[in-house]
Amino acid sequence: MAENTEGDLNSNLLHAPYHTGDPQLDTAIGQWLRWDKNPKTKEQIENLLRNGMNKELRDRLCCRMTFGTAGLRSAMGAGFCYINDLTVIQSTQGMYKYLERCFSDFKQRGFVVGYDTRGQVTSSCSSQRLAKLTAAVLLARDVPVYLFSRYVPTPFVPYAVQKLKAVAGVMITASHNRKEDNGYKVYWETGAQITSPHDKEILKCIEECVEPWNGSWNDNLVDTSPLKRDPLQDICRRYMEDLKKICFYRELNSKTTLKFVHTSFHGVGHDYVQLAFKVFGFKPPIPVPEQKDPDPDFSTVKCPNPEEGESVLELSLRLAEKENARIVLATDPDADRLAAAELQENGSWKVFTGNELAALFGWWMFDCWKKNKSRNADVKNVYMLATTVSSKILKAIALKEGFHFEETLPGFKWIGSRIIDLLENGKEVLFAFEESIGFLCGTSVLDKDGVSAAVVVAEMASYLETMNITLKQQLVKVYEKYGYHISKTSYFLCYEPSTIKSIFERLRNFDSPKEYPKFCGTFAILHVRDITTGYDSSQPNKKSVLPVSKNSQMITFTFQNGCVATLRTSGTEPKIKYYAEMCASPDQSDTALLEEELKKLIDALIENFLQPNSMTRYFLCMRIQQPLWLTLCLHLLSSNAYSLTGGMWYIVWRPVRTSEL
Repeated sequence: MAENTEGDLNSNLLHAPYHTGDPQLDTAIGQWLRWDKNPKTKEQIENLLRNGMNKELRDRLCCRMTFGTAGLRSAMGAGFCYINDLTVIQSTQGMYKYLERCFSDFKQRGFVVGYDTRGQVTSSCSSQRLAKLTAAVLLARDVPVYLFSRYVPTPFVPYAVQKLKAVAGVMITASHNRKEDNGYKVYWETGAQITSPHDKEILKCIEECVEPWNGSWNDNLVDTSPLKRDPLQDICRRYMEDLKKICFYRELNSKTTLKFVHTSFHGVGHDYVQLAFKVFGFKPPIPVPEQKDPDPDFSTVKCPNPEEGESVLELSLRLAEKENARIVLATDPDADRLAAAELQENGSWKVFTGNELAALFGWWMFDCWKKNKSRNADVKNVYMLATTVSSKILKAIALKEGFHFEETLPGFKWIGSRIIDLLENGKEVLFAFEESIGFLCGTSVLDKDGVSAAVVVAEMASYLETMNITLKQQLVKVYEKYGYHISKTSYFLCYEPSTIKSIFERLRNFDSPKEYPKFCGTFAILHVRDITTGYDSSQPNKKSVLPVSKNSQMITFTFQNGCVATLRTSGTEPKIKYYAEMCASPDQSDTALLEEELKKLIDALIENFLQPNSMTRYFLCMRIQQPLWLTLCLHLLSSNAYSLTGGMWYIVWRPVRTSEL
C-alpha cells in the first residue's frame, strides 16, 4: 500500500497553485520556484511556504533591491530583495540589455568582473560564485568577459575598466558590511561608479529581464568559453606601475627605521599592500597573522569595519607593540578604505578619524605637488574634492594656497564623476576623500583606494620621521596653519519613515510655512542648503549648486560661529545621521574652547531640530564610537530610561505609550 506521508503532501503543495490570499505573493512564489536553480535558496523559500510564513515570504519576494551609494547591496539569502544566484543573474541580464543599447561595440570591448572573499554556506552563495554567474550571463550572449581569476581589491575593477577600455564592470562585494551581506557594484566605461540616469535605466532593464535566459545558469562557460580572459597579472602589474606616480621619496623609504603593521581584516588586501610597499621601496609591512588570510566569517572581529577604531584594531595594536612598530594600517575587507593609528610617546594609540587623515593627505599631496611641479604648472588648475558631509579642511587649505576645492554629494560615485569632468577640461586633481575613511590619491583609479592610501601614509610617516615629527604632530601643524577643524559624526535610529519625514518637513516650515530656522537654540544660522528640494540660501538665485536628490533627506546649516552641521537620512538603514564641524580660523587655537562650543551646538541641534524625546515611537541615538553590545545591555537593563549621557556616547530612548499601540 502506498504511503501518504505529511512530507508527500507538503511536496505536492509546493507544485500546486499558491493560495496565500495575496495574488502578488502567489505570483512571486511561483516565479521563484520556477527560476531558482540553487538548491539551498530554493529550499529556503519552500520551507517558508511549507510553514505558512507569508509575511516572511512577502518581505523576501515582493520587493527588489535598488541602487544606493555603492550599487546593489543586501543580505545573502533567498528572495528578490536579497543577494543570491538568481538576483545576480537578473541584474546582469538587465545590465546586458542596457549596455547593448548604449554601446554598439559592446561585444568588441567587453566587460570586467571582480570579486572579494565573502561567502555564506547556508545559501551556497559566495562572491566568487556570483562573479562566475555574472560572467556566464554575458559569455552566453557572446560578450568578452575579463574575469579576475582570484579575489582582488575593489579599486582593481574600475582601474581595469579604464585600462582595458571595457564598456563597464562589476565588483561583487559588500566592502566593510557585516558578514551576512554582499553587493553588486557597477562601474561605467569611465572607471567611475554609475550615477543617474544610468542607475535608474539599468533597474528598468532588470525589471524587464527577470526570467533567466537560456545559458544564464551555465557557469561552465567560465571554463570553456574562448571569450573569457583573466586580466589579473596585467592589471596588477600596471596598477603597481601607476603607483609610482604618487611615490616621491623612494630612496628615503628604503632607509627608514619605521616599522609598519598591516591588517587586511580577513579580506583581499594582504598581498596587494605587500606589493605596494615593495613598489615604494619599503620593507614589507608586518601582517597580523590571524587576519591575513581570507575568512568570510571575519572570525576575529565583531564588525569588519576599521572605522570602528581601537575596538576592532586590538590584534593589530597588540602586534605593533610586540614588534616595536609605531604605525598600524588597516584596510577593510575589499581594500577600498583605510584606517591608521600611531603610537604616542605616553604609550597610548592615536586612531585617526577619516577627517584627520584627510587633513594630512591634503597637506601631503599639495606639498609634494609644489616640490615636484613642472615649471609651467599653474596652481589655479589644481583641485581637491570632498563629499559635502566631510571636513572642510581642504577648503581652508585651498583658500590659503590658491588651488580649487569642490564639494560633491555623499558617495564616491559623485567624486569620480566630477573628477572625470575636471580631467576632460585639463585640470589636475591631487586628492579626494569622504569622511568614512575613503581616500583617493591621484587619479589612476576613480574610486576610493585603500591600497594606495596605505602606502602613501607610510611614505608620509617616513618623511616626517627624518625631522622627528609624528603624524599627530604634523596634524597639529596643519591645523595651526589652516585653522582647527573639529568634527563629530553620529546618528539616531528611527524605525518609522513617517517620523523621519516629519522631522525634515518641520525644518522646512520652522517659524512659518516654507521658512527654514534662523536660530538653533541661541546659535544664529547664516545659510541653509536643502539638497532634497534644491534650495540654497547662500546662492544669489537660492538654488543649490549640487544636484537635487529627492529620494533622500539632507539639510546643511552653516552657523555664524563657523560651525557647519548636516542632517541626512541613510539610504540603507533606518538612520538620521548628523555631521557637525567647527571650522576655526588659524588664530583660534584653544581647542578645548572649540570642542565645548561644538558640543553645545550639537546638544542644541538634537534638542531643537531632532527632538528625540517627542518622538511617537522607539527612538535611539548612538555615537558611532559606542559598542553595540553596551547599547543592547542598557536596553535590557533599563527599559524605563529616558536619557543617558556620557563623554563618548549619548542615548535617548522612550518606550512606546500604551495609547500609541
